[in-house]
Amino acid sequence: MFKIALMDQSDLENAYKIEQESNPTPWSRNNFFSSFDVGHHSLICKANKELIGFIVFSVIKNESHLLNVAVIEKWRKKGAGSLLIESLIKQSKVLGAKKVFLEVRSKNLNAIKFYEKYNFVKDAIRANYYPGEYPDDAVLMSLDI
Repeated sequence: MFKIALMDQSDLENAYKIEQESNPTPWSRNNFFSSFDVGHHSLICKANKELIGFIVFSVIKNESHLLNVAVIEKWRKKGAGSLLIESLIKQSKVLGAKKVFLEVRSKNLNAIKFYEKYNFVKDAIRANYYPGEYPDDAVLMSLDI
């Protein structure tokens, strides 16, 4: 049903639209596009030929950091996000990572439960991490891989 692939330049515009629709404080266009340009690892998820989600991460030495993930709302809770996270974990292992880190909004209980399903643990809270119209703390989570 779903297909995971490396994101390429031709996917950026559609992935950025998903970012804008999914994130209460989306990355700026410049940040989103420059993340690709600086070599962050980016995967996409397609249903048929439609881009329905993406994940962006970086690996430095033995640590992987989940930077951004989003799935179109109508495709949530159907396995696309799970496939993206599983692909991130596999790719991180191949690239030599021993641990995956992420930050998630403290009010995003669905996302926290989702990450806990993959055995991510809560490590700390970063107060006032998310500024703007929807301010929130960040829950720092990690997973030993």
